[in-house]
Amino acid sequence: MSLLLTALRYALRSDTYHQASYHTKVTAAVCKAGKAQIHKGNFGPKYTISDIPRQCVAAKHFSQGIPHSVPDDFKSQLQKYRTLEAIFRKKLRTAHAEFADAAEGPVVHGRNHVYFEEGGCICRRSLANGQGEPQVLLSLGDVAWPDPEGASFQRVRLSPQEKHLAATVRSGRSEEASCAVVRLGSTPAVTHIQTAVFSFEWATDNILFYTSQKNLRSFQVYSLVFGEEQPQRTLVCEEQDPRFFVEVMSSKDKRFLTINCNSKSCSEVHLIECRSPLLPPVLVQPRTAGLIYHVEHSEGQLYILTNAGPAHEYQLMRAPLSSPSLKHWQLLYRPAVNTRVIDMELFEKHCVMAMRGRTQLYLDIIPLDEPAQVSTVKLPQWACALEPGLNSQLSSNTFHFLLSSPAQPPRAFFYSLHENHLYQQQEEQAVACRTDYQTSRIEAQSMDGTAVPMTVIHRRTVEELCQSPLLVHVYGAYGVDLNMAFKPESRVLLDEGWTLAYCHVRGGGELGLGWHAQGRLTQKHRGLEDLQACVLRLFELGVSRPGLSALTGSSAGGVLAGALCNRSPELLRALILQAPFLDVLGAMQDPSLPLTVEEQEEWGDPLTNQEHRESIESYCPSHNIRAQRYPSMLITAYEGDQRVPLPGLLKYISRLRAAAAMHASEYNKIDKDPVPSFILDVQPGSDHFGPTDLEESLCQTARQFAFLYKELGIDVKHPKRKRR
Repeated sequence: MSLLLTALRYALRSDTYHQASYHTKVTAAVCKAGKAQIHKGNFGPKYTISDIPRQCVAAKHFSQGIPHSVPDDFKSQLQKYRTLEAIFRKKLRTAHAEFADAAEGPVVHGRNHVYFEEGGCICRRSLANGQGEPQVLLSLGDVAWPDPEGASFQRVRLSPQEKHLAATVRSGRSEEASCAVVRLGSTPAVTHIQTAVFSFEWATDNILFYTSQKNLRSFQVYSLVFGEEQPQRTLVCEEQDPRFFVEVMSSKDKRFLTINCNSKSCSEVHLIECRSPLLPPVLVQPRTAGLIYHVEHSEGQLYILTNAGPAHEYQLMRAPLSSPSLKHWQLLYRPAVNTRVIDMELFEKHCVMAMRGRTQLYLDIIPLDEPAQVSTVKLPQWACALEPGLNSQLSSNTFHFLLSSPAQPPRAFFYSLHENHLYQQQEEQAVACRTDYQTSRIEAQSMDGTAVPMTVIHRRTVEELCQSPLLVHVYGAYGVDLNMAFKPESRVLLDEGWTLAYCHVRGGGELGLGWHAQGRLTQKHRGLEDLQACVLRLFELGVSRPGLSALTGSSAGGVLAGALCNRSPELLRALILQAPFLDVLGAMQDPSLPLTVEEQEEWGDPLTNQEHRESIESYCPSHNIRAQRYPSMLITAYEGDQRVPLPGLLKYISRLRAAAAMHASEYNKIDKDPVPSFILDVQPGSDHFGPTDLEESLCQTARQFAFLYKELGIDVKHPKRKRR
């Protein structure tokens, strides 16, 4: 995987990085056709669609201390949506089936074999006989006992000479993964299983480095040396600061492994020389407050993506391997102002920077010998998301990547560094690119005058948008972009006549590190002001109206969504929240929770800093509920969620109901609107990131769509029946 996407996992892991993207699944089919390549083997869940509808999963078990009558109450409320839910389950199956041929596990190319996932197994096929029968190397049942049904492969790594394969498997009930090591050769066999593994890389054919994960923290690096006997396990280093998260990665040229220690605002990198991996790691630059950096290597030079420049935005620098510290870093490239570095890919003579501007994605091509001669390549206007392909060879002259949008499935592109030309990959079975979806980039002026970008996607004409139901998306935390990659369920809504609006508020990362800084700690209220300005701007432009508008957010996105409901509930009719973070004050006051200390650089420390406390108190959704008419709300929660515990969500729902009841008692003669619904849909087994099984995921989404239609009073479009 490319440098930046891998390095930024630390930020993403706080919410969504474990979920497999539709990009990854679609790329696999392109790989198998021999037309493009993909990431270095990050296997995601294997999705299959059953021809016979299965019963949707119902909550069966609940955490201790939660009255059983409460979940039963929520389940009874969900009954009124069952008819609509069945309709949307069918629509969603049809939409996913349209892209099923592309939704396969990725492929990893070795020296002698190709490796792929099939039927819950990792298999290989000889490159000399590409049509031969696949050989099963590892099954989910070999690792994920006693619950292989809810398990999924996460990552796969081949040793340099293809002597060993290592793969991590995660069950649906825990974020911790187990790593299985398979000895390859004529008779492959599982030789070792290591539990609680987060990241891992091969230094040599017999030495594997990995980080261990415990209680949501990855803080220890170990080496495993494989020989004739049991592998020898040695602790390499241990991170003492609870704010830091540790991950091991490989440089693109395979000469070094990097030990990356990252907090939300600071980083430190150590190098392990793969030719002598048991020597002590070498420090690049000691951690310095506010300094973030990520390292690649080529031809004795370190290429460093860092925020050491003006305004603390990312820039590309270079230093000799022999003198790696900060004072030797020399500037190669500085991106334009108000842009986001999506990815960095290093080649022998070039560096490719994938960028997001206010209105368009683009590539900056930097010649390493003449870094001032930067070439900019604009990407298609419809593209909202970019994911790199497998660009594993430094000597390659081609940068592979995928483009998609909520309306358009992934398209394979490549840029020829030799020809200085962008090409779209021709795909035999690709679904035709639709031209009837409109993508607009607009801006809203926030309370302090800041222009906040939005991406708006719809099918209806501009004149019809005032009667179009609107679904607003928000996140606004950790410097993470809103996910605008393709999802079949988004296409279902668009085809039903919805308008989808993505609000790129401060606190997110869409316009760079500064955009994140403007919406964190005591500036978190800026993201709320941005969201409110975006919704009002949409109405001002004639896009929908409050009675037809809904808001959706997941995890940390629940903070701004819940805060907007407290401040301006009249703007919305309904909310869809998934594993939402709603009690910021309560969580940040409890250092016994696994993420509290680590998250202080994002939210603040209300126990020791009065300014932080007052800031959190001003917007915290759970602590600002008052008697007023709230929009209806469906919260999907997961029993195995270690990040957002169920008792806090139940407390939030109880407070909402009490506030709504008080409001109704005071205004029952005046307010003729129907009483809002507040429902907590608790799903068993899944962790914070939701189900890995497609059928369970479809049931969940169908339930959410049914809720939206019922609460907004929308009629469902029924497919036209063919005449006999």
